[in-house]
Amino acid sequence: MRSQQTGMVRGVFVLLGLAVLAVALSLLVGENESTLTLFWSPHRVDVSFNLVLFLLVFGFGLLHLALRALSAIRDLPAQARRWRSQQQERAVVGAVLDALAHQLAGRFVRAQSSAQQALDQIASSSTSLWPRKEQMEFLAHLLLAESAQSLQNRSLRDLHLARALEPRWSRLMPEASEGALLRAVRWAVEDRDPVQARARLALLPQGAGRRIQALRLKLRVARMDGAGAEALETARLLAKHKAFSAAASVSLIRGLALDALGQAHDLSQLQEVWAGFDKAERGMPELALAAAQRALTLVQATPASAEWTDSLPSDPAAETRQWVRQCLEPVWDRFDALEEPLQAQLVRVLEPALTDIDDAWLGRLEQRQRQWPDNPFLQYLTGQVCLRRQLWGKAAQLLGQASGRLTDRTLLRRCWRSIARLAQERGDHASALQAWQKAAEID
Repeated sequence: MRSQQTGMVRGVFVLLGLAVLAVALSLLVGENESTLTLFWSPHRVDVSFNLVLFLLVFGFGLLHLALRALSAIRDLPAQARRWRSQQQERAVVGAVLDALAHQLAGRFVRAQSSAQQALDQIASSSTSLWPRKEQMEFLAHLLLAESAQSLQNRSLRDLHLARALEPRWSRLMPEASEGALLRAVRWAVEDRDPVQARARLALLPQGAGRRIQALRLKLRVARMDGAGAEALETARLLAKHKAFSAAASVSLIRGLALDALGQAHDLSQLQEVWAGFDKAERGMPELALAAAQRALTLVQATPASAEWTDSLPSDPAAETRQWVRQCLEPVWDRFDALEEPLQAQLVRVLEPALTDIDDAWLGRLEQRQRQWPDNPFLQYLTGQVCLRRQLWGKAAQLLGQASGRLTDRTLLRRCWRSIARLAQERGDHASALQAWQKAAEID
């Protein structure tokens, strides 16, 4: 509507301008009786001044049109060259778009043909007037390499990838060059070649290496190469950048942390890995339980001769049990919030670490058991601690209560064995035999 109004106003002004011009011409030539005399011996020509004026204007216009026509004729070869260049450019752009469409549709052979056609047309062109010629050539090489990778033609892929990674592209199109490097990293990951993938990642600029896509690839390379610490650190960066959902981030970090704990070969390495976790990670029950279990396993695997030497003034097993209790303290404080399988796992891991607990830990254990007197796991754990401290009556009471409610087979088997030992201690061989039989019947 506004454009229509603008057009109407412009038309009004044009009409007013024509009217003013007509009035000016009428005033100029309407009553002009001047004449122009031309002498050409022996002739004399008298011409009206108005006629001369109109002839000059007409001649100027005719000369202008003639010059324009001459200029157009002289520009015909250049226009022909531009037309041919435009046709070639349109053909190249169409071939590249066809290659991209075929690539997205999964028609990799056709994508190769279209990309190769674009490259052939670029090579046959003798002009460099295209505004996007370099970009079309780069995309054609990259699409050809992508299609070759999909067809497992690694020789063709490497050929065109090398052309796409030429230094001139990084100067002309740095973003496109970084994209080619990221694709090369992904192809190396698909080929299960971590060495090549790391080499490509090292070529990325510092800013590009912090992008989410680069971090995702770095995570895959680290996991493929078995670099647990690097993978965990990369996963933390991805979680910080919100590359995954909250639940997926927690699950991924937990899995990588479990792998890092499992890769520890000695207690010092395990403690170093644990110290590298942040507070939130150390508060995860699965990680704390895995670290404690790994520490106990490593201590059991340590030769007895290495547990006590002159260079070690203290008992490594006792220090390990103390470290296990420290790891499990956050989980123990949230015992009531744990699910039943995690409660059972916590009791299984914590039981060997309570061999040499002090009175403070025993008081904490009894207090927690009094808070939840019907919990069979707390009954079992408190009963085992009382048994080790030779509190036979209390141990028998708690273990007897736990034996009827425990659902974990490992703990139930241990419970019946402890009941059998208590019966033997009392001299009740019949009850001890019955308890040993019940322990043996548990798979």
